Amino acid sequence: MFSMPGGWEWLIILIVALLIFGKRLPEVMKSLGRGIVEFKKGVKGVEEEVEDASTKSTHKKIDAEKDVTKQESK
Repeated sequence: MFSMPGGWEWLIILIVALLIFGKRLPEVMKSLGRGIVEFKKGVKGVEEEVEDASTKSTHKKIDAEKDVTKQESK
């Protein structure tokens, strides 16, 4: 149904963006880039927290299984 714009469509989009934003376009792109970088940092932080939590829970399960095994062998 919809596909990525081709060469002429990108040219029209660029012209419209220049007409709308004019001299502010570099500032808009700069702030958009900063927003994307901050978003990626946030996603990476959340991924690290999830990984740490899952690693800790795995270690707790392993330790609990070791304790059970030690108690059964006594």
